[in-house]
Amino acid sequence: MSRWLSDPLLTVEGLTMRFGGLTAVSDFHMSVGRGEITALIGPNGAGKTTVFNCITGFYKPTQGRLALARDGAVSGADLDALTRSGRRFDRADRLFLLERMADHEIAARARVARTFQNIRLFTGMTVLENLIVAQHNALMRASGMTLFGLLNTSGYQRAEGEAVARAVRWLERINLIERADDPAGSLPYGDQRRLEIARAMCVDPVLLCLDEPAAGLNPRESAQLTELLRSIRDDDGVSVLLIEHDMSVVMQVSDHVVVLDYGRKIADGAPQAVREDPKVIAAYLGVDDEAEVIEAESEIARMAGETP
Repeated sequence: MSRWLSDPLLTVEGLTMRFGGLTAVSDFHMSVGRGEITALIGPNGAGKTTVFNCITGFYKPTQGRLALARDGAVSGADLDALTRSGRRFDRADRLFLLERMADHEIAARARVARTFQNIRLFTGMTVLENLIVAQHNALMRASGMTLFGLLNTSGYQRAEGEAVARAVRWLERINLIERADDPAGSLPYGDQRRLEIARAMCVDPVLLCLDEPAAGLNPRESAQLTELLRSIRDDDGVSVLLIEHDMSVVMQVSDHVVVLDYGRKIADGAPQAVREDPKVIAAYLGVDDEAEVIEAESEIARMAGETP
C-alpha cells in the first residue's frame, strides 16, 4: 500500500480557506506519505499556493485540521485527544496541529521548510553564507543569544563548525562548492533554484514544501532538479510536497499526485492514473467536451515527454 495511505506524515482534513466572500479552498483533504514526493497540481488560480500557505502558517485556515505526525504513525485516538485538548502539539513533540501554530513554530518545531515561486536568496551574500544563515536559530541558541558568540566559547565554536560543515556538504551535493565564495546573485538561474532548496534542507526538515521549483528552468536544469529531489527523498528520507506546472517533472519524480480545480480536489492517486483521468485533463487544459479531452490527453502526454 502506498505510504500516503498507510503511513502519512501530513494529513489535511476538511481544509477551507475563505477571504471575505471568496472561498479559495473548500473542504480539501489530502495526505503526504512519509518519505514520498507528493505533487499538488492544477490550473492557475486553483488554490494550490493557498494550501501551501495554510500548511506553513502564512494563513490561518477558516476551518480544517492539518496534522503532522513527525516520528511515525499516530492513532486516531491520539489525534482526537490532542484536538480536544486545545494544545498545538503533544508533549513528546511527535504530533503537531499546524492550523494552531505560528509560521515560525511550524518551521522550527514541526520542522517544515518551504521555498517560494520567486527566488528569495540573499543575493549580496556568498553562496556559502546563504546556507549558513539558514541555520541561524541553532547558532543563536549555541551563542546564548549572542553572549557566548562574543566570548567565542568552545560550544559556540563547535556549533559554528557544524553549520559550516553542513553547508559545505550541501554545496558538494548540488555541485556548487567551487562557487562557495561567489555572490549568490551571480549564479545562473537554475543554480539559484537548487541553492534555495539546499538552503531549506540545511534546517533539517521532515517536510519540504516547494512552490514551482522547475519554473523557468531549461531541460538540463530540470533534469538536475529531478535528480536532487529524488536524492532528498531516497537518501535523506525527507517527504516532499511540491506545486508544479512542469508535467515532465511531476511524472518523473512524484509518488503521489493531488489535483485541485477551483479550490476543490478532483483527483488523488498515482501519477499515471491521475494523468489519464478525464476530469484532470479537462480541468488542467480548460476543455469541456469529449473530442477536446482526447486532444488534451495527447497534449498532456507531450508535456510529460511521452507518446500517448
